[in-house]
Amino acid sequence: MEFTTKRTMLITASLLLVLAITQAIFTALYSAEISFSRQYSWGLEAVVFTLLVAFAGSAMVQAKNSQLGWSAITFSAILNIVQVSIGLTLFSTFGKVSGAVEGAQPLISGVVSLSFMIYYAAKLLLGLAALVFGLSFIAKGGKAIGVLTALAGGVAILANAILIIFGRDGFMPSGVAGASGMIATLLLAICLICLNRKQD
Repeated sequence: MEFTTKRTMLITASLLLVLAITQAIFTALYSAEISFSRQYSWGLEAVVFTLLVAFAGSAMVQAKNSQLGWSAITFSAILNIVQVSIGLTLFSTFGKVSGAVEGAQPLISGVVSLSFMIYYAAKLLLGLAALVFGLSFIAKGGKAIGVLTALAGGVAILANAILIIFGRDGFMPSGVAGASGMIATLLLAICLICLNRKQD
C-alpha cells in the first residue's frame, strides 16, 4: 500500500479524531469521578501521538501548501508525547517521594507545572493548525466548517497563550485551555477530512 498525500492526510485526520474523542471520554470520566487507569489512557494517547508525529510529518513534506498547519500538528504531537511521558513516569514516582521525603512538595509542584506548560504549548499549536486549515477550507468554499474551525483555533491559541504567560494560578481556569484545545482538535479533524474530499 502506497501512502499517498490523500491517504496520509486522511490517516492524520483520523488520528486527531481518535484523540479528540478519547480526551472527551477521559474528561467526562474524570468529571464524573469515575476511576479509570491513567496508565492505559495516557499510554493509548502516547501511541496515537507517536503515530501522529509520523503521519503529520509525512504530510508536511508531501503537501504543496498549508505546511505551517502540518508543522503545527507534528510539533504538537511531539510535545504531547513528552507531556504524557512525564505523567506516566514521573507523577507516580514523585507522588511516592512526597510521602516519604520532607520538603519534596515544591519539586513535585515543579514537575506538574512543567507538564502543564508543555500541555498548553501543544494545545496552542493545535489551535494554530485549526486556524490555518480553517482559513484554507474557507478559501476553498467550505465556509461553515472552515469558519468554525478557524474560530475554535483562534480561541485555543488565545486561551493557551494566556495560561502560558500568566500560569495556572492566573485569572483563567486551566480547564478552558483543555476544552478549547479539544474542540479545536475535533473541528480540525473534521476540516481535514472535508479538505481531503475536496481534492477528489
